[in-house]
Amino acid sequence: MTTTDDRYAGVLRLDGKRALITGATKGIGADIARAFAAAGARLVLSGRDVSELDAARRALGEQFGTDVHTVAIDLAEPDAPAELARRAAEAFGGLDVLVNNAGISHPQPVVDTDPQLFDATIAVNLRAPALLASAVGKAMVAAGEGGAIITVASAAALAPLPDHYAYCTSKAGLVMATKVLARELGPHGIRANSVCPTVVLTEMGQRVWGDEAKSAPMIARIPLGRFAVPHEVSDAVVWLASDAASMINGVDIPVDGGYTMG
Repeated sequence: MTTTDDRYAGVLRLDGKRALITGATKGIGADIARAFAAAGARLVLSGRDVSELDAARRALGEQFGTDVHTVAIDLAEPDAPAELARRAAEAFGGLDVLVNNAGISHPQPVVDTDPQLFDATIAVNLRAPALLASAVGKAMVAAGEGGAIITVASAAALAPLPDHYAYCTSKAGLVMATKVLARELGPHGIRANSVCPTVVLTEMGQRVWGDEAKSAPMIARIPLGRFAVPHEVSDAVVWLASDAASMINGVDIPVDGGYTMG
């Protein structure tokens, strides 16, 4: 049975839009996939786990009646971004929206930086999404129908976070890469924007920040006095993908309760 969600009425609809969402089976990515399905988009979901992708495809298809394709792929592999762009475009004959969400984090103090973990973080958080956006952007230009590229970055791209040297570096680079996409692809009707969440209470976020002794100092820096929940990020992403944001290009939107004001 097809259901709707009142949050995605009127201009906040994505009916018929073909969207690729990376890292779509867990946390923020899973919530974005659900929000896009509720808003009427046709989906290509990517991740590494075939069984998790199959479960997501079945659940979203049954609940919202939308078309869902999946691509199991490891974006850390050198040729994976180009391969994913090709396979995603084949699913629906092109793409209208790319949501670059997949990411990893290996917290370490600067003085204990492990070169292999640093390189792995850069590969997944910066190299893969930048090259994927380049490949998808090229296809969107060729199609001549415009499009939207949305980067799920982080408040750590805008304000330094201790013990997150590689993560902050990767996300800051990704925000600037998105601005370059906006500059170069804008004349083709393709918008590129970033959302920059603070801590989000996904299952992983709960595990990492569930200890009050650890979370209290961070929450004290957020004027709203709490962490984000997944739908608050998804709502911003749906808006950026929709026609309601048709004049929004090249911006990074903090979804952080005021954390990055300083």
